[in-house]
Amino acid sequence: MDKVFEALSSTIRRKILAYLSATSMTAGEIADRFDVAKPTISKHLSVLEGAGLVRSERRGQFIHYSLVEANLVNTLTGFIQEVCPVARPLRRESKAHAKARKATGNG
Repeated sequence: MDKVFEALSSTIRRKILAYLSATSMTAGEIADRFDVAKPTISKHLSVLEGAGLVRSERRGQFIHYSLVEANLVNTLTGFIQEVCPVARPLRRESKAHAKARKATGNG
């Protein structure tokens, strides 16, 4: 449980969870949304994965990250994101990204 609380203590990690709420994304796609170095995003993804909040899957040369939907914390996070003024726009962007990916056949 401590790992989950540690993972959720970071604003960047909470934003990553919001971006992953509707679709999987590569580390590069996630990093493009932040003004931090890509290795920093990789460290945040490692913390989230270590806490069991996200999983990684290799698809060709890219690693895609997605939420562990069965995780109760993700359910609670999803609820909080619905009422959080910061997370709502990120969730909308995630849904738009998922639709665009489906339209191009990449998802």
